[in-house]
Order: sequence, then structure tokens, then C-alpha cells
Amino acid sequence: MDELANSVQEFERAAIKPVNQVYVLQLYIAGSSPRSQKAVVNVQKICKQFSKNNFELQVIDIFQQPLLAKAEQIFAVPTLIRKFPYPKRLFIGDLADTETIKATIDS
Repeated sequence: MDELANSVQEFERAAIKPVNQVYVLQLYIAGSSPRSQKAVVNVQKICKQFSKNNFELQVIDIFQQPLLAKAEQIFAVPTLIRKFPYPKRLFIGDLADTETIKATIDS
């Protein structure tokens, strides 16, 4: 009976927090503007600080892919979207407050 209880507990822990959680982030920028460049650097810095996690970062230039921006209803850039894990999170601006963003991404 103890083996079964241990197995159930291990399963529940694994279901709550996946071991290899993959974060899917989309960063919408406007060309090579200074704010866009700063946002890219800040997001890359955040991803490096999460060395234990896997990140898929997609940088999307609204000038080159306007339909993607329209589909996500992007109204200001730079905008960072955490697509996965759910719930979706949205950050607008140059993303300079990396500590707050990092904490929110990981929540």
C-alpha cells in the first residue's frame, strides 16, 4: 500500500509542476527602433536568468508581419506575450523591469 501512495504522490507532483516546462514567448517589436532593441535585449536577459527552464522566444516585427500583430490585437509595441503556460500574460513597453516580468512569467 505504501508503494501505491508514493506513486500517487509522485504523479501529483509531476502533474502540478512539469519537469521540463517550456515557456513560449512572443515579442512584438517595430523594426529596429531604440525601444524595440532595448526590449529584445531585456527579454534575452530574462530568458538567460531562467537557465533551468526552456524558452521558445519568437521576435515578431509588426512591419514585416502585420497580420500576426492584428491577430493578437497588438496596439502598442514593444509587447511581450507569454503564450504558454496558460494563462496568457501580456507586458507592454521596453520591458526594463526585468525582475517583475521574470516573476510574472514564472507564475
